[in-house]
Amino acid sequence: MKTLCSFLQISRNMHQGNQSTITEFILLGLSNQAEHQNLLFVLFLGMYLVTVVGNGLIILAISLDTYLHAPMYLFLANLSFADISSISNSVPKMLVNIQTNSQSISYESCITQIYFSIVFVITDNLLLGTMAYDRFVAICHPLNYITLMRPRFCILLTVISWLLSNIIALTHTLLLIQLLFCDHNTLPHFFCDLAPLLKLSCSDTMINELVLFIVGLSVIIFPFALIFFSYVGIIRAVLRISSTQGKWKAFSTCGSHLTVVLLFYGTIVGVYFFPSSTHPEDTDKIGAVLFTVVTPMMNPFIYSLRNKDMKGALRKLINRKLSSL
Repeated sequence: MKTLCSFLQISRNMHQGNQSTITEFILLGLSNQAEHQNLLFVLFLGMYLVTVVGNGLIILAISLDTYLHAPMYLFLANLSFADISSISNSVPKMLVNIQTNSQSISYESCITQIYFSIVFVITDNLLLGTMAYDRFVAICHPLNYITLMRPRFCILLTVISWLLSNIIALTHTLLLIQLLFCDHNTLPHFFCDLAPLLKLSCSDTMINELVLFIVGLSVIIFPFALIFFSYVGIIRAVLRISSTQGKWKAFSTCGSHLTVVLLFYGTIVGVYFFPSSTHPEDTDKIGAVLFTVVTPMMNPFIYSLRNKDMKGALRKLINRKLSSL
């Protein structure tokens, strides 16, 4: 984190020379009402702790239970890590600002926050697509599953997800630090987000917006298409199963993943495809809260409640910890 901040400071100084620019941004948060701040602090602190503990337990259970050393749970562990990292990128700073009555964030910290926000959201998206493909192979080609989903191949898919998300985030960051921010430094948000920050720049942001549109659309469409066609194949395969019990067992293996997919993409459609005409800034905040806080918090509950193997592993882990006390 500090290394990235230092790199951003050097790059900015080289690009801007002696031009006068702002050195910090003001985050207005979710509400400017003083009476709301304590409630927001308690609410978001609670959601943050639930997210970290819930996803942390999933990672711990998967790492300790050899029965869960399978492709689906490798992807799930990475998804949980991305969720912990995503919420840790934004909420702690928000909580500190509420407690200290300070709304400022330095330029370098703001850009760093944007970088990691992009990384974790894109990684989530790519991992959901990878998990859909894993379920497709498991249900439609069960006899070839071990061959098709070899450990080395699964690790490669995971590494590609993280590598690609970092490349995309670095691209946006390098374009962003070329921009000047002259007069306005107030962000109507609770953390630094790319789109609101572009609106504050006094430079031409056409290239940034074009890259944001093209890359953003591609990152959404390709994983979503993989998920869609995977589930089309899964549904067709399940409908050919004669017994009701067999159909239920097949659907139950991917039910938790499908729930997370619906929550993730439902947020995108509900917030960004049907924006509020009267409160566009509030709509952006709602979308950010759903992406960075609510979805990461819900994932552990969805996977633990709908997956009997995960429930069993978590139960064993908790019992082991309780017995050691």
